[in-house]
Amino acid sequence: MNLAIADIRHTLGRFLLTCVGLGLLMAVALSMVGIYQGVVAEALALSRSLRADLWVVESGTRGPFAEASRLPGDVREAVQRVPGVAAAGSVTLRTAEARTSGGILRVQVIGYEPGRPGGPSVIARGRGLGAARFELVVDERSRLAPGATLMLGGDRYRVVGTTRGLVASGGDPLAFVHLRDSQELQFKLAPPAARRAAAAGGAAASTDTINAVIARLLPDADANAVADTVRRWKHLAALTDAEQSELLTRSVVQRARVQLGMFTIVLLFVSAVIIALIIYTMTMSKVREIATLKLIGAPDRVIVGLVLQQALLLGGVGYAAATGLVFSVRDLFPRAVALGVAEVAVMAAVIAAICLLGSLLSIRAALRIEPQQALGG
Repeated sequence: MNLAIADIRHTLGRFLLTCVGLGLLMAVALSMVGIYQGVVAEALALSRSLRADLWVVESGTRGPFAEASRLPGDVREAVQRVPGVAAAGSVTLRTAEARTSGGILRVQVIGYEPGRPGGPSVIARGRGLGAARFELVVDERSRLAPGATLMLGGDRYRVVGTTRGLVASGGDPLAFVHLRDSQELQFKLAPPAARRAAAAGGAAASTDTINAVIARLLPDADANAVADTVRRWKHLAALTDAEQSELLTRSVVQRARVQLGMFTIVLLFVSAVIIALIIYTMTMSKVREIATLKLIGAPDRVIVGLVLQQALLLGGVGYAAATGLVFSVRDLFPRAVALGVAEVAVMAAVIAAICLLGSLLSIRAALRIEPQQALGG
């Protein structure tokens, strides 16, 4: 007879209630791990979707994600002529807000040239941008469906397609529009400002401005060599895909990653303390039973096995409940909760280690129980 299972059956209701409470705590810790991974995944989502081998930006800047970058529109043709470049496309990036039936929607607008690098690689619903102006492809996190309309900069855009999992580093859904529409939205002066500029003798502001040029290279081209070629132009800078990914994860979202990581560590420490206290309480509630086992000659390994098995069962059932809860509600989180097999397995190993370490104090207390306590009042 397994003494741990027999004892759990005797107090099944209390054991399951304890597992549920512990599972809620583990669910919070597991969610933090997923959010931590999700921050990194969201930061790299756009870069991976564009499949850019090279980012050409304004000289002295580190690209449109880390700081402002402005380039003349004709830079794309110059980049296209660089040896090793297969295709190049101009892009603009701008954060905008629009009012929808669900409230204020904040999006990051990406302007690109259809047929050139810069657009989403996969359309989940609907279609990509066509030849007509004021069309919009937006991520499904915006809760907009194909056929919906959105007001941006005084113009009405029609949603023709949606993507999945394409958000900015801050969690805002990405919206893709024609480059010309994006340039007017970002760089065109409002009529009163244009009139003031004309009255002051200034020329009309040109909207042929972009934030970056993204390039895809030939299969045999060396990204670093092509980047060095671009950097020789004193007014330009270039980042390879690896450098852009490093910038996004180590600079743009670094503070959020550190904060989430520290909070996760604190949660795991709190979980360890609570698990240890629960196991100790469960063990001390069986003082007479353990003393009886010693009185009838049960070896210490039986006592140790009783405590360890109950600790691991407590952690296992609680973690199973936590995993089921997190996976059932993770789509409701405002930020991505990226949990794969590796994250779940590592977290399971951490919980098992916590249960083993937390049971050491209880094992020590159980082994010090005297057999005579079975005969006490």
